[in-house]
Amino acid sequence: MGFLDDVKEDQKLQIQVLCVAFFFLAFPTYFFLKAAATDDPAGMGGVGTYTVTGEFSYIELASSSQDIADGETFTLDLNTMDLSSEDKAKNIVGVLVSMSYSENEQSSAGCVGGDAADTITGSVAHLEYSNSADGQNSGGSGAHDVSTEWYNSSVIGEKIDGLSESEIIEQLDSNGAGLGDYTVEITVDANQGGNTPPVLCQRSDDGENVTYTVQLIVLDYEITPYIEIEDI
Repeated sequence: MGFLDDVKEDQKLQIQVLCVAFFFLAFPTYFFLKAAATDDPAGMGGVGTYTVTGEFSYIELASSSQDIADGETFTLDLNTMDLSSEDKAKNIVGVLVSMSYSENEQSSAGCVGGDAADTITGSVAHLEYSNSADGQNSGGSGAHDVSTEWYNSSVIGEKIDGLSESEIIEQLDSNGAGLGDYTVEITVDANQGGNTPPVLCQRSDDGENVTYTVQLIVLDYEITPYIEIEDI
């Protein structure tokens, strides 16, 4: 017996076929109507409810290590001019600087206790966007990140209300703002600790070696009309 014959004789199967046919017709129609509700001549959706998803990737701009003396600041001037045309065309929405460092403190045989923690401060600036953050090599080593971004993360989510599609894009698309000059600064404030009487203890800490990586943050996003089953 063929499928059509089964459908003719099986009421449950008839209902299932009708449901499938309904959804095949309803979903495209629903999306078409949502897209048609627009005040934008380019065809973007008007004010409504959307689902916005985002995916991040990274472009390495620089990576190396540097000996930085106590009280000194290492400055790194970077530019996106050497990026490939493909990378320049991406939606660059931020910059991330990752730093790691060990402990170079030296102490004599009479010292007790662990090494004194040093403070490493990293800062990054691009256009009017900047940020800084501190880290310490407590316990002999340490690591921390500093970043600054120029997009609105609050418009990424399952249900975004009250904005048009073009307004969402304005808050997520850098429109080339990620290109140009970047300045990274890393400062070391070494702490050599103190002497420990009655045994003579001599400590010294002239600075630290900092390994750094500078990465541009790329955001790929997708905007779709938000759907609730009861709307269909």
